Formats: sequence, structure tokens, C-alpha cells
Amino acid sequence: MSEKLLFGTAGAPVSSKSPTTEGGIERVGELGLGCMEVQFVRGVKMNEKMARVVGEVAKERGVKLTAHAPYAINLNSHEKDKAIASQERVIQTARIASLFGAGGIVFHAAFYLDDPPSAVYAVVKRSLEETVKLLKAEGNQVLLRPETMGKASQFGTPEEILKLSAEIDGVAPCIDFAHWHARTGRLNSHEEFVALLKQVEEVLGRQALDDMHIHISGIEYGRQGEIKHLNLKESDFRYVEFLRALKELGVKGLIICESPDREGDALLLQETYNLL
Repeated sequence: MSEKLLFGTAGAPVSSKSPTTEGGIERVGELGLGCMEVQFVRGVKMNEKMARVVGEVAKERGVKLTAHAPYAINLNSHEKDKAIASQERVIQTARIASLFGAGGIVFHAAFYLDDPPSAVYAVVKRSLEETVKLLKAEGNQVLLRPETMGKASQFGTPEEILKLSAEIDGVAPCIDFAHWHARTGRLNSHEEFVALLKQVEEVLGRQALDDMHIHISGIEYGRQGEIKHLNLKESDFRYVEFLRALKELGVKGLIICESPDREGDALLLQETYNLL
């Protein structure tokens, strides 16, 4: 469980002196932010030795780490080799993330591919059950965090993510508020933010609100959902109402900012939250 709510960046801050993971952690610490999500979105290109070095730097700087698995994951792929490779990318991310002390890893679980959502759910659940079993056999305690997704073609409604988290020990949610706002055109008021957070608590218990993993950014969207990330002040996302809901419910954990100006918006969120 987290002691408080920490704000940080998706990947190294833009202003890092070095674009490396270690350089990013150093900059996060300098800025007074509390966490960073290591981005493996193009592939897990970090060996075990480097992962341990990264973990030491994070420990020294007091920065909590998490990781984002590669984008090339579709546990519902109709091609067996691609489904197996997708599962392997989740495992590979969890192994490296464990070495640098991450509490969890985030990933985009699947596409519907015109299959019934219930059938996709069953496929994803089976894959994650296998993955958790394998990782636990290795002594790996990293939480697998499937993410709520921003397009109608993608598996990842709050209901799906929360159900997986309730049914599989070792799976927990990543709630991307910008994604769900883009996908529905809703989730942009204090009442709606509170309702979704209370839904998390109802399904998973208070401990889930004490260990949240949240993604946030401004977002441009159309009829099919997410188009691209924006800086918060360039978007319609009501981030002050969002932060007020988090504060009222005493939410703890990590908030990872995915805006183009990720450290600028992470600092804006942190400063605004502290003033509420």
C-alpha cells in the first residue's frame, strides 16, 4: 500500500539532462516529483544488470518506479504465435520491472477483433491466470495492471478491468481517466470521478483506493475515441475536479502524467492537489 499520492511522468522528463532511465529518475527527483513509469513501449530493451542499477538510482532519489509494457500486445490475437508473443512481453516486462523494484506493470491487454466482449474477456483472463502463475512460481510479486483503454476497438472498460482484478490474485487496475473520457465523452465531472472511484472500492475494497495506478493527460478525441494526448490546459479535461475527487476519497498510489509536457503537467497536478 502507498503512504500517499505520488505524481510523476510517463518516461524520462523532457527536461532530463540525459534521456536514459537513470537520467529521467534523477530529473524526477530534482523536480520534486515522486514517481516515474519506465517506458518499454517499443520493447523491453534493458538487461538485468542495468535494471539493478536503475533500482539503486531510484532508491537513492526516493522515486517510486513502475513500468509500461510494449504496445505490441494482443492477448486475443487470432494468430497463436502472436498471442504467445504478447504473453511473453508481459512476462518479460514483469521480470525486468521486478529487478528495479517496481510494484506493478501496465499494459494494453487486447483488441476485440469483432469477437463478443465476453469471449475476449475469457481469453484475456486465461492468459493472465497463466502469466500470474508462472511469475509467482519465480517469486515475482509485481502486479499486472491492465489499463482502461481509449478506443471502442480495445478491450479495457472499467468493468472488464475491475472484474479481472477481482478474479485474479496478482492483477490490479490501471485507470486511465483520459482514455475513458475520450472513449465515452463523459467522465469529466466531480460526480463522475467520484462514482468511478467508488466503483473501484465496491469491487476491490478500500485497499484498491490505497494503491491506485492512474494515468492522466489532456486528450483529443473523436467518434472512435482517443486521437492523441494533449497538455491539460489545452484540453477539456476538468483536472481540478478530478483532483478534488481524489482528495475527498483519500486516494493513494501513483499518478502518471502522459501529456506531451509530462513534467509540466505532473507538477501542475501536484501543485494544484496540494492547494486543495
